[in-house]
Amino acid sequence: MPERNMIHWEQGPDGVVLLTLDDPGQQVNTMNRTYVDSMQATLDRLESERDSVRGVVLTSAKKSFFAGGDVGFMSRARPGNAAELTELCTVLKAQLRRLETFGRPVAAALNGSALGGGLEVALACHLRIALDTPDARFGLPEVTLGLLPGAGGVSRTVRLLGLHGALSDVLLSGRQYDPAQALVKGLVHELAGSPAELVARARQWVLAHPDAAQPWDTKGFRIPGGDPSHPKVAALLPTLAAHLRARTKGAHLPAPRNILAAAVESAQVDLAAGEKIETGYLVELMTGQVSTNMMQGFFYDMRHIRSGGSRPEGYPRHTVHRVGVVGAGMMGAGIAYSCARHGMPVVLRDVTYDAAKRGKGYAEKILAKEVGRGRLTRAGADEVLGRIVPTADPADLGGCDLVIEAVFEDPDLKRQVFREIEGVVAPDAVLGTNTSTLPITGLAEGVERPGDFIGLHFFSPVDRMPLLEIIRGEKTGEHTVAKAVDIARQMGKTPIVVNDSRGFFTSRVISKFIDEAVAMVGEGLHPASVEQAGSQAGYPAPPLQLLDELTLTLPRRIREETRAAALAEGGTWHPHGSEAVMDRMIDDFGRGGRSAGAGFYEYADGRRGGLWRGLREHFTVPGREIPFEDMKERMLFAETLDAIRCLDEGVLRSVPDANVGSLLGIGFPAWTGGVLQYANGYRGGLAGFAARARELADRYGERFEPPASLLARAGKEELYA
Repeated sequence: MPERNMIHWEQGPDGVVLLTLDDPGQQVNTMNRTYVDSMQATLDRLESERDSVRGVVLTSAKKSFFAGGDVGFMSRARPGNAAELTELCTVLKAQLRRLETFGRPVAAALNGSALGGGLEVALACHLRIALDTPDARFGLPEVTLGLLPGAGGVSRTVRLLGLHGALSDVLLSGRQYDPAQALVKGLVHELAGSPAELVARARQWVLAHPDAAQPWDTKGFRIPGGDPSHPKVAALLPTLAAHLRARTKGAHLPAPRNILAAAVESAQVDLAAGEKIETGYLVELMTGQVSTNMMQGFFYDMRHIRSGGSRPEGYPRHTVHRVGVVGAGMMGAGIAYSCARHGMPVVLRDVTYDAAKRGKGYAEKILAKEVGRGRLTRAGADEVLGRIVPTADPADLGGCDLVIEAVFEDPDLKRQVFREIEGVVAPDAVLGTNTSTLPITGLAEGVERPGDFIGLHFFSPVDRMPLLEIIRGEKTGEHTVAKAVDIARQMGKTPIVVNDSRGFFTSRVISKFIDEAVAMVGEGLHPASVEQAGSQAGYPAPPLQLLDELTLTLPRRIREETRAAALAEGGTWHPHGSEAVMDRMIDDFGRGGRSAGAGFYEYADGRRGGLWRGLREHFTVPGREIPFEDMKERMLFAETLDAIRCLDEGVLRSVPDANVGSLLGIGFPAWTGGVLQYANGYRGGLAGFAARARELADRYGERFEPPASLLARAGKEELYA
């Protein structure tokens, strides 16, 4: 037996063995060495005592059932570890195969979430019964970390759900389902209302099904829908591949490709052979840089942020009881809905009652869709709507302990709002301003309590975008920063905290991506090639399309304000190659973006068509080309280098803030793990990144020169951490 057996054995008089997973060294159960050794010892005992065992119920003493693989181990994997990783995967698979074939019924009593390896353990059980609790989630999210399931998850879900169902609903999406959804999808068989009922029903089931076996171990088994040789499935595969190509857009995302290959190939052989195929594709991913990047950004950095890593210490947890939102336009309406959806009463104020009521209408539309899709009851929707009170009277904001101003990007108007309401709201209310670029320190001028004043930069659409960028002004108190982080959590947002600067972090850095793309158009490169470079770099939206959505006039106004501020402070302004293109598009051609009905793209009845033909006439130089890799990396490097400058200038307070903010807020490509992890993971590390930056500087301008801080880190062989 291992020194620390995390699987507690308890056999009742009925002969049913209750196996309780409880790793003593961790808050959650994972597929670490303790688990492997414990499972080995437990299986040996089950097999040796088979005659006295009538069945097995597998459950957990933790809040969750099983959290999945050991990310710490996986993130350290390198090509030289391939043999070791292959052996580990082989052992994990062999153990679960022993569990499902040792000759007795096995039920998983899922008392909480079973994700990744946790669901793979459950899939090796003959029955899966889940506790119907709102916090539980079930799925195989490995694709979101650049991996694929490594303990039989591909082979078993294909045999359970069929190729199309497994790929579309589970493997390629990485979606996490609540208990009711998992039941509909077929990931679990039953739901239980209480922990006692959960184990009792699992025990009853194993006693009633002494001959239980997995579907794929029964005579005559066929994969639902057919294997890849079936005409219907064979006809479907090219469509799946096409959908995958359309989704990845040529970006460097090897995990979806490997998942598709592993699923199709494993479906053509028996389970044992299929699992070997699965292992080969996983080891390739695990020893590659992309999975290392994605585990850093989406696991380690995300965990740091969500666990309060950006929150100042020493302040009590804060809960908001009444929210005032001033400005019922698109942003204000979205903020009001998000607050109400998370249980907070909201007073939504605008200059007229009708305008405020229209803002509430935004919530009505979203909730109607939720009800129509069966995600919310009508009573639940009415409860959310009842929390939003529209008004035009500032006095109705009385007692609000949080105010979020969301009026137009006009400093004077924003200051006027706070003059009107500061004496009405609670005396210790957090005074939040929603702005994407205006310096918070300047907006705080004239506010009586600047220590309670803070920037809250929401992203549109507020109800779907997960990030909240919290901006600390020069006089913002750390107690207010702590409150803001708690507010973000209360709203279901992921918060990053940055210091004040024009454009802060996200708006400033995303502008570099757009500017570089527009500059390439101005250099005579074909705009379709620029868009393709953005897509293949991994950006969710190509740059010119994104710029049209933002409007061309807003970036130009921000640029002019930034230029004026720089000159007023005695600095210099270095014109960017994008500026002349933007000015011509607006001034000479009247093309201001989608909202204006004309931009880099053509629009008809609000629908985007193709790229504007005039781009080729007025900007494209026939035969003008640069290496396609340069086109992609000019965008990526422009953002990363400016993020490094943000770190140097103190705008960024931590590396996790940079990575998470870039991934969730501005669409920095997921495969990079975030804007600073991209530099860490570049070929040759930071030294290789710096060398490539110098190449780009020599070819395209001094803006690509590596900062001294980057060179210093590279010289010490350090990383951004």
